[in-house]
Amino acid sequence: MKNILIIALRNLSRNTRRTILTSSLIAFGVVLVVVFGGLAISFKSQMVGVLTNTAMGDLQIHRKGYVESIDNLPLNLTLSGAELAKVESMLKGMPEVAAYSPRIKFGAMISNYAQTSNIRLSAVYPDLENRTVSGFVKRIKGNVPDPDKFLSPGEILVPENLMKGLSLKTGDEIVLVATNKEGSVNAITTRIAAVTENVFGPSGKDGYIHMQDAQTLLRMDEPEIVEIAIHLQNYDQLGPTSAQLKRDATAPEASFEVHTWEQLSPFASIARIVDLLIIVVKVILISIVLVSILNIMTMSVYERISEIGMMAAIGTPPGRILSLFLVEGFAMGLLSTVAGIAVGLGVLWVMNISRIEFTFGQMNVSLAPSIPVTELVWVTVIVLFVSLLAGFQPASKASKMEPVDALGHV
Repeated sequence: MKNILIIALRNLSRNTRRTILTSSLIAFGVVLVVVFGGLAISFKSQMVGVLTNTAMGDLQIHRKGYVESIDNLPLNLTLSGAELAKVESMLKGMPEVAAYSPRIKFGAMISNYAQTSNIRLSAVYPDLENRTVSGFVKRIKGNVPDPDKFLSPGEILVPENLMKGLSLKTGDEIVLVATNKEGSVNAITTRIAAVTENVFGPSGKDGYIHMQDAQTLLRMDEPEIVEIAIHLQNYDQLGPTSAQLKRDATAPEASFEVHTWEQLSPFASIARIVDLLIIVVKVILISIVLVSILNIMTMSVYERISEIGMMAAIGTPPGRILSLFLVEGFAMGLLSTVAGIAVGLGVLWVMNISRIEFTFGQMNVSLAPSIPVTELVWVTVIVLFVSLLAGFQPASKASKMEPVDALGHV
């Protein structure tokens, strides 16, 4: 095998210019996959991280039927105290669950006594919310001394667009007016504790209040939880964990349903498009490798027909001739892949140093492109497999030549 490899490398060096041009084309395809894959995967990870770590959590639990009418923020589809206790007991028994945060979500009116606007409110326990969506405090403008106490009873976090629209400033007193599930209207006064950036864009009107204030505003004897956001120990466990929770949700006595962030956010379609684009780029790479190796190996066989005839005439087995040409294609694919991965990682390193900035919603995000080792392994496997596949037909043709016909070729 060592001799075959040496001969294959020597044959590739016969026509140095053609070998370099073909290898450069394959290497360019590998660079394209590595750089684009690194950018796309990093962008997707950042986007998913912003959504799950600052707002939604990895999973959410609601009462059955709530998601179908989620735009109306209904207060009649809540988890009772007993149902909440059952769900909490189940979550505490799952090692995959790192934290969870009960929430009450409802619509209200916000007024500064001169102007009024609508607002979507999330009532939370600050310590549980911070453990579940630890990136949320990054959306709060200003200094937050204790992330577990970013909000106190009597305070509200108001989105930036409402602050500007109602000419509000931190410390102002505002009135919240809301209707509870019985249709009773109530109001409370709160103080603006801070301004929040809205991850869902400039049209978002999502504010946050303490669970105690929601209980008072909605006249609840005890918190009637609308949703439970869940944070996992490992995001890669999203599929198995959601499947397990959904199996529990199908039990006859269960009154809740489970959804991943992908099922609740329109941004999930962007993530799927990113995955599709990565596949398209890999298909382009396969096409480049296939055409390049097939072309150079076909030319190599054609130019060396007499040589092949000589090898066959002196007793070289067809299998050895086949191996020789296959190793040539494999060696070219391997060398091109190594060069392409090295250049691609170098480009990603430069991009990492320069730090690409982009805006997601209203949040500024710094993109640090990188590519998983598994992705590099897949690229290598694809190129080497296609190299063998493309070289097989010319190699098979060479191994089947009759010595007399090959020697007589001019």
